[in-house]
Amino acid sequence: MDTRPALAPGPLDALDLADPLLHADHDLGPLWRRLRSESPVHWQPETADRPGFWVVSGHADIVSVLNDSETFTSERGNVLDTLLAGGDSAAGQMLAVTDGRPHKALRSALLKPFSPRSLDVVVRSVRRGTRQLVQEAVERGRVDFAADVAAHIPLAAICDLLGVPAGERQHIIDLTSTALSSADGAPTEEATWSSRNGLLLYFSELAAQRRAKPYDDVVSLLVTKEIDGRPLTHEEIVFNCYSIIMGGHETTRFAMIGGLHALMHREDQWQALVSGRAGIAPAVEEVLRWTSPALHSGRTATQDVLVDDQFVEEGDVVVAWLASGNRDERVFTDPDVFDLARTPNKHLSFAHGPHFCLGAFLARAELGALLESLRELVGSARPDGEPRHVYSNFLSGFSSLPVALTPAR
Repeated sequence: MDTRPALAPGPLDALDLADPLLHADHDLGPLWRRLRSESPVHWQPETADRPGFWVVSGHADIVSVLNDSETFTSERGNVLDTLLAGGDSAAGQMLAVTDGRPHKALRSALLKPFSPRSLDVVVRSVRRGTRQLVQEAVERGRVDFAADVAAHIPLAAICDLLGVPAGERQHIIDLTSTALSSADGAPTEEATWSSRNGLLLYFSELAAQRRAKPYDDVVSLLVTKEIDGRPLTHEEIVFNCYSIIMGGHETTRFAMIGGLHALMHREDQWQALVSGRAGIAPAVEEVLRWTSPALHSGRTATQDVLVDDQFVEEGDVVVAWLASGNRDERVFTDPDVFDLARTPNKHLSFAHGPHFCLGAFLARAELGALLESLRELVGSARPDGEPRHVYSNFLSGFSSLPVALTPAR
């Protein structure tokens, strides 16, 4: 149940989808429906402090844009704020903002540690750790699910992969939670810059340690791996560690929080989960579709091109709004209904095409472990205070979710 007010009707040109307050303070479902119907490829005019950009809201158009990395490149950035600021400093060095042959080579190098076989030990650890966290939360009875449970599950897994020591993980939580969003108002440039640089500095030091003494972790893989016959530069290693920690922590965390929030407000779906009428695998996919933790994926047009009869010029910023595509009524039956048994479920929460999320298997395993633990350990879950929405134009979810839990019989 979204208790936020819907955006008041008005001219589409008056919108500012780059404003984090818009996403935090309003239910944008009606707006996405209107855009898909009236202006599926919509030009967001420039303002005094930022350039204009294209808003792509329909599922088919989003798939078309994300599939074509030659026409719509990631190499100038894939996050709206970065694109509007002139580009990403990691372009051509970080997997998420690299295309063509360099992207294929780097992705190929990272595929092995993120494969199901390689992640077997990590996934078993995730299941144990998740069960323990949920059990402890049930024993306490009243917790902030966002801070006390969800923040720790994906972080533990991705830190295991990267070799981050246990004693340093709270520091990583603090940095990742403020690098792309804010819990208390629109993020400031100073705060996000400080957090991002803190993460880069941390992984710079960790990479230097692994270069001197490699271990069996992803950072050690990066410092010893050759791409196209050359070792990765120190900057490439650091940027990709940053990308992995942000992609592996924030989005999955928000999916977990949003999933429990949806379940608490829909008794029929809670019963479908605990009774087994809804399987864990389809339930995971519906949580991902429903929460859409990454709101968008940005690109830059490399040439003049028509997108759904709109003329997009070379150099234009083109933003595919995954949150809208995941509610497209032409693809999903009753898209505004939370249905754990939904199938098929062609959601876009892991994006699409060459940049499909590298950590999709791990994210699904983490969400599955949480749903299994909730089903087995929790008798009831109810709100125990007002949730707080995160302030971001890129991430969607709750920064706080107070809940009261009772144990399963």
